[in-house]
Amino acid sequence: MVTRSSGKLTATLTYAERGAAAAPRGLVRAQLNAWALLPTLALQGLDREATSALEEGLTELEADPVGEAPGRFGFDAAELALHQAEAHLALGRFDQVRSRAESSAATCTIGTPGWAAATLVLAQAEASAQPSDAAQRGMDVLDRIPPSRLRSTARTRLKRLDRLLSDRPADSVGDLRERLNTLPPPVDAHGSAPV
Repeated sequence: MVTRSSGKLTATLTYAERGAAAAPRGLVRAQLNAWALLPTLALQGLDREATSALEEGLTELEADPVGEAPGRFGFDAAELALHQAEAHLALGRFDQVRSRAESSAATCTIGTPGWAAATLVLAQAEASAQPSDAAQRGMDVLDRIPPSRLRSTARTRLKRLDRLLSDRPADSVGDLRERLNTLPPPVDAHGSAPV
């Protein structure tokens, strides 16, 4: 995650491939394929390779004997659907983003970080064709999650949504931008906001 978020995709791919090769079959390998390989390959525009990583992740998740048991390493079908949606978004497959993001959001409790992530990915996919809907989804996240509980990943997705909506005329787009401009800075693990 660190190398990917800093734009070091070649290093990220190397780490992800090593991790997936060394991972035990089942859940861990499913997670490495969906969480590390899939998004990295998608960001590099490697459609065929991303599809292969997704198929491997799905196969490994389905073969995992633990199933949907609680405490399963923090990875489940909703998170897999989120990673699929983000990969489809990076690859420009907007029609597929909707179904995967909606599936992920529907599986999550409204107001949770997973729900926010899926909702904001869906909003990004809608930004060009349905800017009002996309902005309203962003507003819904801001209405349901207090700023002090808004994760950095949600803030990043909101910024990306704002950029995608930058030239879209709609009242709700202006409302979202205003809310984002007045959003207090994030609070760190010690309860402090950066200066």
